[in-house]
Amino acid sequence: MPYYIKLGKVPPKRHITYYKDDGTSLYREELFSTKGFSGIYSNKYHIHMPTQVEKIGEFLLDNLDDWPDAPLQYYHFATDEKKTSGDIFSSRNAFLKNDNCVISTANVSEDSDIFFRNSYAHELIFIHRGNGKYLSEYGTLPFEQWDYIVVPKGTTYQMKFDDYSDVKLLIVESSTPFDIPRHFRNEYGQLTEDAPYYERDFKTPQFTDPIDQSGSFELILKVRDRYFKYSLPHHPFDVVGWDGFLYPYTFNLKEYAPKVGKIHLPPPVHLMFTTRDFVVCNFVPRLFDFHPEAIPAPYYHSNVDSDEVLYYVYGDFMSRKGVKEGSITLHPMGIPHGPQPGKTEASIGVKETDEYAIMIDTFQPLKVTKNVKETMVENYSQSWLDE
Repeated sequence: MPYYIKLGKVPPKRHITYYKDDGTSLYREELFSTKGFSGIYSNKYHIHMPTQVEKIGEFLLDNLDDWPDAPLQYYHFATDEKKTSGDIFSSRNAFLKNDNCVISTANVSEDSDIFFRNSYAHELIFIHRGNGKYLSEYGTLPFEQWDYIVVPKGTTYQMKFDDYSDVKLLIVESSTPFDIPRHFRNEYGQLTEDAPYYERDFKTPQFTDPIDQSGSFELILKVRDRYFKYSLPHHPFDVVGWDGFLYPYTFNLKEYAPKVGKIHLPPPVHLMFTTRDFVVCNFVPRLFDFHPEAIPAPYYHSNVDSDEVLYYVYGDFMSRKGVKEGSITLHPMGIPHGPQPGKTEASIGVKETDEYAIMIDTFQPLKVTKNVKETMVENYSQSWLDE
């Protein structure tokens, strides 16, 4: 995020003595930094050394089945047809991936006191269905339906849901951070007047008292496709205060303010986040183009440098038929895509749309997993033949 916040108790300067109330033992300062020491960072002050670990072990979690001979074609698949019971990490099912991005869904059905950390990837967690609290060393982040939770790489967290009967998450992992597009910010980092959101739309952690507990606390580390179990001798949420620019936060999809034009505008106007290797865009209710002969539906195009992924959240999508909540379409680079038969004509004269969808455009081809094979709509690649 482009602005500084401070929560809890911190010393007047960095890297100086900061004693506990007993006056003899020190709080332990942890610099949580990016790009070595050159990117944004936060300083956290722990009751205990954050490096303490009693036991380390690896375990297998079979939820990333490759489909090595998958054809290059259009895909439409229904993620709600692949549900695995479990907690925030064991319920995940990966559908699409490359070296820099993994796209999964999770139907979380169980509470857990286990802590989770994605050690090699930043996470964008979209709350399709569910409400609750995101807990971390930084404090508490209440979340609700259609919130994005932006989780910096290496953050230790738990997610607690109010009701586990119908939870659905879309999770996007990235090897580089989810950034606010640079052209949405002025030279000081503040969001510009024409940006589609404002600092007030982002919710930051609420301070919670540190937990000073000894015992045996289980932490799961995700390291690409491998998982490690750490046994910690103290509760990891023992931070008495922190400050900086690097922390988890939320943004609700409904707060996105779309742009409209006289004729059809390309998807980059719907940007939400950028990474080095892909972008995330929001499609939300908006007025359609106002040229008297405008065609609101998108034109056919060959995006030769991107794979286009659309996750359908809600509504009647103007260019696609047969999709439903939780559907994903993948239109790979190298082959043209666009509206299905009748959708272009049906859009003429329509004044507005009532749809919510998330688009992920990757700059490296995506591989599909066997989860796609199990849930894909048959003959989707031939659906343009029905004139």
